[in-house]
Amino acid sequence: MSDAFTVLWTHDVCRALRKAGRVGERPPVAFSGVHSSLPAWTGADAGDEVYALHVNRREVFVVSRMRVTDRERRGCCGTAPERWEDPAYPGHDDWSMLGAEGCGADAVHVDATPVRFDTPIPGELLARLTWRNRRGQTRQLKYVVDGRLENSVSLQGFYRLTPESATELADLQRVSLTR
Repeated sequence: MSDAFTVLWTHDVCRALRKAGRVGERPPVAFSGVHSSLPAWTGADAGDEVYALHVNRREVFVVSRMRVTDRERRGCCGTAPERWEDPAYPGHDDWSMLGAEGCGADAVHVDATPVRFDTPIPGELLARLTWRNRRGQTRQLKYVVDGRLENSVSLQGFYRLTPESATELADLQRVSLTR
């Protein structure tokens, strides 16, 4: 059975996506890292889904749903760097804002929905979204007040959703794609 996760895309990442004209396009890759500059996609395997979230003015948006296809460096990634100043993933320059130059970046190939910034998570869903750790302990978001997120600290990182929350985000994404 596959799992679902969330990852927070920062204002800088989302601004770079907009500036590069990537809205409406499907990212073929995202990047995982060993340093705090990138979320570590630990635990995500082929077939798992990852919801890229963005917080703007205390509202949380689903930017893209990505199904992991593999976590290997492939030919599409380009030549591996020989020196530190060489680009890490020259084959994915169009999507480098997703972390290609992050410390210890590893490519995660994905089959994704188009990048968009018009799918807010309703406040009542935001308040009940639940994540679980490897030990089975669950948690909800902190700082949700009147359906809005006052502080995004509990979204920062890469976290496994409970099956129920994954289903609710999938339903929300499906409805938004029909608009």
